[in-house]
Amino acid sequence: MQHTSTLAALRALLTERELDGIIVPRADAHQSEDCAPHDNKLAFISGFTGSAGLALILADRALLFVDGRYQVQARHQVNLQEFDIHHLHDEPLHLWLRDNLPAGKRIAFEPLLMVNSQYENLRTSGCDLVAVDDDPLDAIWLDRPTAPCGAISAMPEELSGESSASKRSRVAQALNKTGADFLALTLPDNIAWLLNVRGSDIAMNPVPHSFALVSASGDIEWFVDPAKLHGLDNAALAGITSQPMEAFIGRCQQVAAGKRILIDADYAPVAVRFAVEQGGGEVIWAADPVTLIKSNKNETELAGYRSSHVDDGVAWVNFLAWLTREVPLREAAGNPVTELEAQEKQLGFRQQSANFTEQSFSTISASGSNAAMCHYHSSPETNFALTGDRFYLNDSGGQYFNGTTDATRTLSFGELDANRRLHYTAVLKGFLALISLQFPQGTQGHQLDAFARAPLWALGLDYDHGTGHGVGHRLMIHENPHRMAKKVNPWPMLPGNIITIEPGYYLADHYGIRIENQVEVVASQPGFCKFASLTLIPIDLAAVDFDLLSTQEIAWLDDYHRQVRETLSPRVGEETRRWLASATEPVSVQRSR
Repeated sequence: MQHTSTLAALRALLTERELDGIIVPRADAHQSEDCAPHDNKLAFISGFTGSAGLALILADRALLFVDGRYQVQARHQVNLQEFDIHHLHDEPLHLWLRDNLPAGKRIAFEPLLMVNSQYENLRTSGCDLVAVDDDPLDAIWLDRPTAPCGAISAMPEELSGESSASKRSRVAQALNKTGADFLALTLPDNIAWLLNVRGSDIAMNPVPHSFALVSASGDIEWFVDPAKLHGLDNAALAGITSQPMEAFIGRCQQVAAGKRILIDADYAPVAVRFAVEQGGGEVIWAADPVTLIKSNKNETELAGYRSSHVDDGVAWVNFLAWLTREVPLREAAGNPVTELEAQEKQLGFRQQSANFTEQSFSTISASGSNAAMCHYHSSPETNFALTGDRFYLNDSGGQYFNGTTDATRTLSFGELDANRRLHYTAVLKGFLALISLQFPQGTQGHQLDAFARAPLWALGLDYDHGTGHGVGHRLMIHENPHRMAKKVNPWPMLPGNIITIEPGYYLADHYGIRIENQVEVVASQPGFCKFASLTLIPIDLAAVDFDLLSTQEIAWLDDYHRQVRETLSPRVGEETRRWLASATEPVSVQRSR
């Protein structure tokens, strides 16, 4: 946690450039959720490794802004004698600057690392924002890792369900409707989907870091490191002009004269706006049309999701059967199963599938109080045992050739006190309320969020994260634009959308609970939709207060467990099959045990 020398070096640089402060975001030029080590400046400066946040470094103080998921984690990772912790959303940076600094203070930022919407907010702070075109940390980050250069591979049409040429034609039609001459593409997953390629720059993120310009005629220029392209044949590159990635901003300025360029204000670097304006072009601010087109999955993609979840379900039930047997035996023998051992065992079961390529994100394997940190990741220093008096939370997923999975189960292996049973049951009831819901077609995510929270609200409780997120098709585990959360999400939910349902509850320093299934939005009665579960994993009922479940909730659980049992039983061994039969017995049987 010692960062004094690093902060001192950065402050010396600020003095040299006559700057009063600098913003250090947890971001790369693509706003990637997972930063490559080369790009993770926030971790270098502060020690904080979460996926969202930023730092403000001033001459006399340093501040770290993180959201609700990371309030606990940040305090564990950061030197609190050097950094003050603030809430990223409740006390955003632009308001802090307005309320705490005199007007006119010179605050530096990197235009490639800041999106336009954030830039506009910061302009209201009264500070003088100073764009730095070089990388100021290069001078002090002496052992900086190299930039990623992972190989790119083709995503064949038999798995993607549509040719890249067809996709480009659809995007061109969308551009023509807006009157745009070009679309500036900066999101790697949108580019990967559009070009039917997948990448390997960052583990568990199968997208290549690159940029692209798409014209209203469907022509495309791809800005990508040529060293990444050696695995692609000519057919995969048909109709694509490629240039090095560093040429992108200059090319945006070059083509801009007299043209209208569509830029996504929430995801494209503000550097793109600056280039277009300097080149004499007009910016059309609109959501990247690829984002919405990509979210409406075709039948081939949907079939891939369903198939990958069967493979993932097999791995999960093998893992859960192993845990159920080993945890009490090993605890009694004085050699308990640990978080790290459990996640390695689970990975081994996933690797038994020929379709498995890698994890879809870093597994959250959390016992006891560790699970109170929503995005906790175990380490040798924090590696708790799995014991009968603790909840164990496992949130994990896989990348398969034909789909991406994400699921969470919270497990108990012994007797629990009344509060834990009450809280677990409230989370389960919220999960059941949402996953069994029928809703009008076109309903937006924020309009559904409260259904999952209501049982917790009745107890005066809540959770500080979203209730659901989109999931890419062998792409990113968090895919835009669909979200279920308190914050307004204006995108309509339609058949063919993929999203998660994951309410939770977290009692700091004690335990965390979350239950998550990935679901497909499907048509229901005329004009209505419902959720069909893709996830096929038994839900642990050992901690449930059955007296609090309704007849309808029990019926859903029984029907879901029957589906899980019938689908997976033929695909697992005899010992796991016996465990699965017991874990999916009707509620009437489980409550009588």
